[in-house]
Amino acid sequence: MSGTKAYLEHVAIWVKDIHWHIRFFEEVLGMTMREVDGTVEAPRQYWTLGGLQFIGDSSYEGPEGRLAHLGVMCENLEAALTVAQAFGVTEMPQGRNWLRLPDGLAVELIQAKPAACVTQALAINPRSEA
Repeated sequence: MSGTKAYLEHVAIWVKDIHWHIRFFEEVLGMTMREVDGTVEAPRQYWTLGGLQFIGDSSYEGPEGRLAHLGVMCENLEAALTVAQAFGVTEMPQGRNWLRLPDGLAVELIQAKPAACVTQALAINPRSEA
């Protein structure tokens, strides 16, 4: 049974040097700013057009680019949450749409608005020729 259709909306990663990552992904891949937490000069978090979220922490001791969570856009958030419960997930402190999977992976489920945009996004074939 499927709870909903969904697509990966963003990937959040911990980085020691957030400014380096912003410059690299903008200059090399054209992934410009979608949103910033803080200011552009002193961002705490930075989202790109193209699905990346950088979480800056200069004292972070894990490997550079450590996955923080997956952000998944759902056409029906409530249905996805209902089906997810059968998989032994636990709710995280950030809210009921944040789930910790048994292997430790964090997943943020996001209600798409409008819901039909999920079907539209899934219809895109990124490997097709323009």
